[in-house]
Amino acid sequence: MRLSVRPAVRRDIDRIVEFNLAMARESEDKGLDAETLRAGVAAVLAEPANGFYLMAEADGQPAGSLMVTTEWSDWRNGRFWWIQSVFVAPAFRRQGIYTRMHDWVRRTAQADGQCCGLRLYVEKNNAGAQATYSSLGMAPTHYDLFEEAFGEG
Repeated sequence: MRLSVRPAVRRDIDRIVEFNLAMARESEDKGLDAETLRAGVAAVLAEPANGFYLMAEADGQPAGSLMVTTEWSDWRNGRFWWIQSVFVAPAFRRQGIYTRMHDWVRRTAQADGQCCGLRLYVEKNNAGAQATYSSLGMAPTHYDLFEEAFGEG
């Protein structure tokens, strides 16, 4: 299998939306509003300050995607890159696709003069994903995630 990873472009919107809809259903049993999601994906692709998406392709077929956003850390005088919206299509799982995307993010982040590390969040019961992230050198933190969502159903 020939595997490639590249920054997503506007023509990838439909696939990213499809992947994110599937990821939300699979990981959280949550239905997302497709039009809101499409607008959110388009906003990232239109404005680099919002982040960026990666697309993984296996033999030219879309196989996975993820999004990276940043968070400024005053303690470190640098930016954490947050890996989000990770999805690998079922037919392509356990074939190293996420590892390739993660490696791309890591190399690019290390080359960035302001990145001080990578972060992501994972469902507490998703042991498979946690094992994958651990195998790539990530470790759980001592923080819990809290949120207050506005306008979300």
